[in-house]
Amino acid sequence: MIADYFLLALKSIRHRKLRSWLTILGIVIGVAAIIALISLSLGLQSTIEEQFEAFGADRLLIAAQGFQGPGTQSEGITDKDVSVLERMSEFKTISYGSARAGEVEFNNEVKFPSVFGGKNGKELLEDTTDLADGRYIDDGDDNSALIGSRVADGLFKNEIRVRNKIKIAGKEFRIVGVLKEIGNQQDDNTIYITLDSYREIFGETDEVGFISGQVKPGIDILSFQEKVKRELERSRGDKNFQVITPTQILEQIGTILGVVQAVLVGIAAISLVVGGIGITNSMYTTVLERTKEIGIMKSIGARNFDILSIFLIESGLMGLVGGFFGVIIGTLISLGIGKFSTEAGFKLLVKINPQLMLFGLGFAFVVGMISGSLPARQASKLKPVDALRHE
Repeated sequence: MIADYFLLALKSIRHRKLRSWLTILGIVIGVAAIIALISLSLGLQSTIEEQFEAFGADRLLIAAQGFQGPGTQSEGITDKDVSVLERMSEFKTISYGSARAGEVEFNNEVKFPSVFGGKNGKELLEDTTDLADGRYIDDGDDNSALIGSRVADGLFKNEIRVRNKIKIAGKEFRIVGVLKEIGNQQDDNTIYITLDSYREIFGETDEVGFISGQVKPGIDILSFQEKVKRELERSRGDKNFQVITPTQILEQIGTILGVVQAVLVGIAAISLVVGGIGITNSMYTTVLERTKEIGIMKSIGARNFDILSIFLIESGLMGLVGGFFGVIIGTLISLGIGKFSTEAGFKLLVKINPQLMLFGLGFAFVVGMISGSLPARQASKLKPVDALRHE
């Protein structure tokens, strides 16, 4: 019986191809938009999680209020704060530094990438990045520089290689290493030098942009986090700083991404609602066109449930077909944007998500059935005599 309902529904859809496809188009657009937006937001979340996992969960990050991540230039943290932390035995290593845009010259061409000056930063770089060529810089390499992948190939007309020389704010540096592509444009466009060289060329004294402290194994990081806050507050005499773990930053970013995702999906759902209204309109028209057919079916024994099922299945199929094409288009759009973002310097880990695809199909089918429920109910309640009289 159900198979017969599906055959009747398919026959009706094929009989009015143009109207059906125009109706289905609204569902295609809505589902494609939702699938693409959710895939991209999940890809962004995966990218961020991957980078923070590489950074390590056993670290505390200290910076002034308004801190947004490693390398952020902020005021309020100084060498005095570093000294306080270095006296704490719970830390395995302390790395710190500052970053800013700087004038960089190579082969008479001038650009302004980010320049990062760090102290004890070799261990941090070794934990979070891989080398494409050369070596990392040590604290004593005051005339050496380590460059990101896009600085090496893409920032200047000519590729920069190990042993080439560049000028940063007028001072000459020799390239000792090139990092592999990280996927984050800001990091890949960064030049790393020692903190002493950084302060010399930019005229800074004891300012520090951020401090990263690796905690020894076995230390409860949350309890130690509170201890660090107390020690810094006692030393500084103020609370104009933040002590935060990468996990907490990730949670904050996840919350923000969740809100953004909900807003974007809500906007995309508007087109799905429009598509549902289109199905409702199309089904009402179909009921009018097939009134006499409904009368004939009822006169030979068709029940209200049978008529209701036929029209519900028909509207559900329209939603399902729209969902099928919407899922394919949305997935292709998200994969295309992911590939383009990698070429543009910001890697998005966009992957095919079977669960999301099944959700898109099921959701479109349900939207179709709900949209067709009122016309189907109207059709099922038609009286055979009235239906047969309809012209």
